[in-house]
Parts: sequence; C-alpha cells; structure tokens
Amino acid sequence: MKRNFVQTLLIAAALLLSASVCVAAESKAASPGDTTGVPKAAEKSAKTKKAATPDYPVDINSASKAQLKKIPGVNDALADKIIAGRPYLSKAHLVTRNILSGTHYAQVKDLIIARQK
Repeated sequence: MKRNFVQTLLIAAALLLSASVCVAAESKAASPGDTTGVPKAAEKSAKTKKAATPDYPVDINSASKAQLKKIPGVNDALADKIIAGRPYLSKAHLVTRNILSGTHYAQVKDLIIARQK
C-alpha cells in the first residue's frame, strides 16, 4: 500500500515538472531581434484591436468620466450621476438608486463591475 502511494506520488511529481517545463517554454518572451516570435503584422493588428475596443468591464467605483462614457448609452449627464452616487456595493445599485433604468442596466450589466476597496 505504501509502495503504491509513493509510486503514485513520484509519477504525479514527474508530470507536474514536465508540465511546468512545457509552460515555461511556451511563455518565454521573444527577444527584440528574435524572428521566431509573433509576426509583426499580427502584432500590429492585435494592438489596433485592443486600442479600438474599450476596456471592459468598467469599474463604476473608480472609472473616470471618459471611461464611463465608453459604456453604450452613457452620456455626460449619466456619467456625472454615476460618479456622484459612488461608492456602489454592487452594480445593481445603479438601478436601485434610480441612476439607470432596468432595461438600460440589462444591456450594460456584463460591461460593468463594482469593485470594493
């Protein structure tokens, strides 16, 4: 019984070690002169996609007015109301405090969060 346990433990350790070596090899950062990394065209397209899309989810407790305005349907006045009502314990408080309507909240609830300090 003890022999089986030790044998199983050694096999598990070997598998974990080999998996960590594989992950380390895959995540190795390419040096600037290295041509084996990601092609430059793919790198540029990834950067433009990231710059074009807003960073979601937006934290309603700490986001700036400009970040709040990136949420669909949020204008200057609504962003000011969100900022004035801080802090929020949950994102649903936007509805309970009559800042957003129920339908508008349903549209944006996956794009916002309310982190606590």
